[in-house]
Amino acid sequence: QVQLVESGGGLVQPGGSLRLSCAASGILFGLYPMNWYRQAPGKERELVAGIAVSGSTDYADSVADRFTISRDNAKNTLYLQMNSLKPEDTAVYYCNVVIRSRDYWGQGTQVTVSS
Repeated sequence: QVQLVESGGGLVQPGGSLRLSCAASGILFGLYPMNWYRQAPGKERELVAGIAVSGSTDYADSVADRFTISRDNAKNTLYLQMNSLKPEDTAVYYCNVVIRSRDYWGQGTQVTVSS
């Protein structure tokens, strides 16, 4: 049974930083590309960053110079380091993996950027 559990969200002031984690179980973590998505109120879920099995990364233009996605295959954990946060980064952040064309999601972690 695939399980993804996000943590690390919270309230932060503009310009601040947060580090999100996603603990994965029930899969051979190192064999799959992993993704971070986010969904803001009233908006569609959007892809924020992805990391391949090789470790190569890809980012949405809006976060490319501020966020860093990484993975620790020994710990079955995905990370998202978020720096220089802006109010428009406020959203629920989700960890995602696609296995045999099926999407798996965590429960999400709320990130609120506000003064």
